[in-house]
Amino acid sequence: MSVDVRGKTIVVMGLGESGAAASAFLARRGARVIATDAKTEAELGRAREHLATLRALGVEIVSGGHPPELLRAADLIVLSPGVPPTLDALVEAHRAGVPILGEVELAARFLKGLLIGVTGTNGKTTVTAWIGDLLARCGYCAHVGGNIGRALVRVIEEVHDVRCVVVAELSSFQLETIQTLRPRVAVVTNIAPDHLDRHGSLEAYVAAKRRIFRNQTEEDWAVLNADDPTVRAMVEATRARVLFFSRQADARIERGVLLRGEEIVLRWGEHEHVLAHRSDIPLRGRHNVENALAAIGGMLAGASLMDPRGEPEAQPVALARALAVREALRAFPGVEHRLEWVARIEGVDYYNDSKATNVASTLVALEALDGPLVLILGGRDKGDDFTRLRPLVAERVAHVLVLGEAAEKIRAALEDVVPMTRCATLEEAVRAARRLARPGMAVVLSPACASFDMFENFEHRGRVFKDAVRRLAEESPEASREGGDRW
Repeated sequence: MSVDVRGKTIVVMGLGESGAAASAFLARRGARVIATDAKTEAELGRAREHLATLRALGVEIVSGGHPPELLRAADLIVLSPGVPPTLDALVEAHRAGVPILGEVELAARFLKGLLIGVTGTNGKTTVTAWIGDLLARCGYCAHVGGNIGRALVRVIEEVHDVRCVVVAELSSFQLETIQTLRPRVAVVTNIAPDHLDRHGSLEAYVAAKRRIFRNQTEEDWAVLNADDPTVRAMVEATRARVLFFSRQADARIERGVLLRGEEIVLRWGEHEHVLAHRSDIPLRGRHNVENALAAIGGMLAGASLMDPRGEPEAQPVALARALAVREALRAFPGVEHRLEWVARIEGVDYYNDSKATNVASTLVALEALDGPLVLILGGRDKGDDFTRLRPLVAERVAHVLVLGEAAEKIRAALEDVVPMTRCATLEEAVRAARRLARPGMAVVLSPACASFDMFENFEHRGRVFKDAVRRLAEESPEASREGGDRW
């Protein structure tokens, strides 16, 4: 399925992780690559680190815009996820007959081995990492990438064996440009309003997520959240075999990974096999029970395609009995920037939840942590409704520190619920949190917003938060940091 790029003029739009990786990937395969970005080189921030490497590979860099004449003259255009396919210059190039591929679609054209794709609104990063970790601990060759932080084209360059599996987090931005990409296992965690500033409506956002099933066949698996009505209804969008996961052990589910009481079980028709106990889940919060169920389901479905045991329809059952699922589940270390414990300073715990880029994700964090909390909110609004935070903020939050472009909208949504303080920087917010928090409380960065107003991405925001907390810890004689007793 791979495409011959040698000697072709290819414009790669966007110089973040995906664009830089795609540019290098194509240049190494003999293409003439022109990489463009709407930002000037001075505005690219950490992305400038890629430029010397790309230029050494012969990539031409065009910053400060995407010249339409370059796009119209290209043999192929490759889009980074952050570049909207509705840009006028792209529409013109498409009319001129220039093929346009997203970065993950480009990767799919060169992929060897099996692909497990994970999408949804929240939890997809944790579930992606967890599936890869479970597979590796159960003895399979597994590589992890996509929207989780490493571009898919970087990952597929490491995969030389068709017996390996690639586990990819797939965002709605990535899915809206796929053509041939076929996840042999498609996992959908949940759906809540997100990225409405780009998609325009919840319906369009859900439609983008459903594209993960576009190329599946009856030989594939769809692993779906039975507790989420929107996700459960996606059973109609795929031809694949369906494996549900559920925290409610719904009697209507014939095949699925379920929480039954305190046991995690695989139900297969009239039979149930105990896989693990709820206490074996190493991460905190009800949402991580759901993430664990999704990860186990994705792992068993993927392993069944690589490791045929017994009848094809019942292979997940045979594997559940044969693999050390419980031990593998216990060993998962968690994901950076997702309710990540950073330090305990003078009796106050600090959590980095920078990955919470929407209201639904921040609600999950508030449900997982016991109050009272000092909550840091704010960033770039994605069209979300911050009033949805009101009940849990009233119940669990003692003070909100707000910053960024969305500060005024958040203030209007919450000011009559909780005391609020406006901060100019994240470092200022961390200092203010230390003054406000008392022993037994927790400080959590869970912004409910995108990071691009003040930071390069949510990872950058999380690192800035952790650095600020560590500086506080260095000033305190009574501080424990990452790796200590969290709970």
